[in-house]
Amino acid sequence: MSTMWKLLITGLAIAGATAVLAAPAQFDYYVLSLSWAPEFCTQPGAAAANGAECATGKDVGFVVHGLWPQNNAGKSPESCGPAGRLSKAVIDFILPYMPNAGLIQHEWATHGTCTGLTPSNYFANVLQVRSAVQFPVQFTAAQEKAMESPGLIESQFARSNPSFPDGAFRSACRNGALTEVRVCFNKDLSPRACTASAGECTTSSIAILPPR
Repeated sequence: MSTMWKLLITGLAIAGATAVLAAPAQFDYYVLSLSWAPEFCTQPGAAAANGAECATGKDVGFVVHGLWPQNNAGKSPESCGPAGRLSKAVIDFILPYMPNAGLIQHEWATHGTCTGLTPSNYFANVLQVRSAVQFPVQFTAAQEKAMESPGLIESQFARSNPSFPDGAFRSACRNGALTEVRVCFNKDLSPRACTASAGECTTSSIAILPPR
């Protein structure tokens, strides 16, 4: 672990030292969920409630939705123990990547409590895996609506992240549009192949909406 990560984790650990932890649930790996903001912001009420992500001119593409404990097969754990209010230090730390304090609290309660980690360590892990993923230029430079297959989207991510193993990326969709890309990591935060439980879009062609 780099010195930067050690300093970040140490500082956040002090802020979250009073957290009450649940025992870690049984799970096999992590799924990093990267939400495609242009699609999310078309949902009823989303734009008005999420100005940092959806306001016109923000030009937001992918944002972190969460880091989910995942089982190789079957149901994955959720809401595994008490989830007190997160400290301002923890929220401020991750807010540039998860631009909604309510979402941050929700992801801690639903998924973070299943890891056995403190809030500070959990969100430090979120940032570490997010920082490991490079976005394809097709997304960072998107200016107009495009139609692509889920497989092509996953291949674009794979080419932009050549050190990741085959099958590490999965696309998700709703109503014919890309909603998120999921990236799979081992418990030690090294990239790995996803299993079927991580889900995958099965539509042959989906819309990629441009940032606002």
